[in-house]
Formats: sequence, structure tokens, C-alpha cells
Amino acid sequence: MIEVSGLTVERGGKTILRDYSVSLERGRILAVLGANGVGKTTLINTLVGVIKPKSGRLSIGGRVGFVPQLFEVPFSYSALDIVLMGRARHLGLFSAPGKRDFEIARRYFHMLAIEHLQQQAFNSLSGGQRQLVMIAQALASECELLVLDEPCAALDYKNQDKVLCLLEHLRNEHGMTIAFSTHMPQHAVEIASDVLLMTSGSSYVCGPTDEALSPENLSDLYDLPIARADFDGLAKHTYAPVFRHDGARFNG
Repeated sequence: MIEVSGLTVERGGKTILRDYSVSLERGRILAVLGANGVGKTTLINTLVGVIKPKSGRLSIGGRVGFVPQLFEVPFSYSALDIVLMGRARHLGLFSAPGKRDFEIARRYFHMLAIEHLQQQAFNSLSGGQRQLVMIAQALASECELLVLDEPCAALDYKNQDKVLCLLEHLRNEHGMTIAFSTHMPQHAVEIASDVLLMTSGSSYVCGPTDEALSPENLSDLYDLPIARADFDGLAKHTYAPVFRHDGARFNG
């Protein structure tokens, strides 16, 4: 579904990514993690065709749905209008959405439990609500590969759980292939089959989650000690930073 080989991306004359190679099979979920500024959004935008790579090979097998990290519109579109925009690839030139398009749009409002937002102005919604509407838009496009740039960044814990459950459902029940970026290793633990740990624009680790996601690799990733914590009585674990808050690094 995704084949990236020797990918190099430049922006403003600066090399952001150098010689990246990533492979993701159909029906799997890839979580992309890395520190701020390392190039996660650049990679995501390259995968969906927003940014053209300088060199390397990029192959995407199937229709792509994209959920950006930030999205605003210049006009007072309703949330329903925004989701219907996801139907554009299925409409003829100058055609208006029909009954089936509305049915599909409303199906995803229902799936995400945001029916009450349909007639509200998109720009009046909170950041978390906008994110859910944009996920509904991408799904309404009937994509085969869903790419999301930090889909849980503006969401509270309950809505993070809702999104993670939805992504897992789409993979398990519909065979959808998914790639998403996140700052939360726990999101990868919960649903990702594969992880890409971006240490820098030219250094990375990519592989199955249970092999590549480790305290050692996460410590290198964030330049901070990361420890694994197992939950008593549950077959679950998480990763947590061991913060070094002695202030020594800021003493003059």
C-alpha cells in the first residue's frame, strides 16, 4: 500500500528528510513519532502529494484520504458542507451532491457521534470538534488509505479513545490501511502494527511496534529517559518520560 525508498525532501533550500525508506502493507496501521521539527508533517504531506520529493521513490496503492493537523475555511461553511467536500472525487464536473452523498456524509457523523454538529458553522467549532469533522470528511471520500497528521492533538482523553477505536475498527472490519503521526507512544501501543521513529531528518527506526517501540529507542527519539510501565492486573503497558527538572540546563 505504501512503498517509500530513498526519499529525500527539501523545503526552502533545506533538506528536511534524507534517504527515508518505509514500507506498509495493506490493512496495517503505521504510527509516526518524533520530536517537534523533525519532519513528521513534511513526511505526511509528501505521502499525500502536497509536497513533491526531491528524489527517491514513492508509491501509494489506492485512494488516499487526508486529515491535516490544522484546517480553516475562509467562508461560513457548515460542518455538513465540509464533510460533503469529501465526496468531490465521486462527483462529475459542476455536479452537486446527491441523496447518496448526503447519506454517506451523515453515516460518518453518526459513526463519530457528532450528528449535532452538522448545521453548525465549521469555523465556530472547537479544535477537537473540527478534527472529528475532518476525519468524517476523509472517510466520506471512501478512501483505501487514511493518512492523519496528529489526529488526537486537540482531543480530550474520551475523544482520543473514540478516534483510536474508530481507526482500529476501520482496519479490522474494513481492511483500511492507516498512517498517522502522534506525540503519544501510547497511541502506537494501542493500535499500531508498525511504527516509524524519526530521530532526525536522516536517522530513523521503522518496524513492527512490538520490536521497534522500546524504552531505548524512545529515549534516543526524545533525548530524554523513557521507561516502560506495566499496569497491574491488565495485559497492557505504556511508556513515560523520566523528566530531568532540576533546572541545571538553564543556569547561566
